[in-house]
Amino acid sequence: MSQRAWASWVRATRPLPLLFPEACSQNTNRTCEECLKNVSCLWCNANKACLDYPVTRILPPSSLCTLSSARWGVCWVNFEALIITLSVVGGAVLLALAACCCACCCRRKRSRKPDKEEEKAAREREERRVRQEERRAEMKSRHDEIRKKYGLFKEENPYARFENN
Repeated sequence: MSQRAWASWVRATRPLPLLFPEACSQNTNRTCEECLKNVSCLWCNANKACLDYPVTRILPPSSLCTLSSARWGVCWVNFEALIITLSVVGGAVLLALAACCCACCCRRKRSRKPDKEEEKAAREREERRVRQEERRAEMKSRHDEIRKKYGLFKEENPYARFENN
């Protein structure tokens, strides 16, 4: 894009400055909708006044207009309802966040517990295996003694009998 085309595009997209911006007080005793067309205006429903929004403060002071009758942005929501709604939504979000954190922590603890249980089960299996081997060796020695006693003992090398002396 050339410099000339860029300059004309900037001029075309730039909003025109208002020479005489409409003062909010001009919309007093009109409707709420007409007042709130200008986003810098605040409608006071109690005295049907259109006022400049006090931008230095978050909420309009009660000396200007009570919260229950102050409207900004849309006519059907007053500041009191807006504050209550935002508080409830914010509390619900914080509660959900806390629940998620607790769920994650509990899941981690649960994933650690099976490791300890698995280790315990492995130790028990190993102990049972060792005891079984001991019992098996004891039974084998007992059976060998009985075979020896009754002459049924098998020799280590079965082909030793067939040697010629």
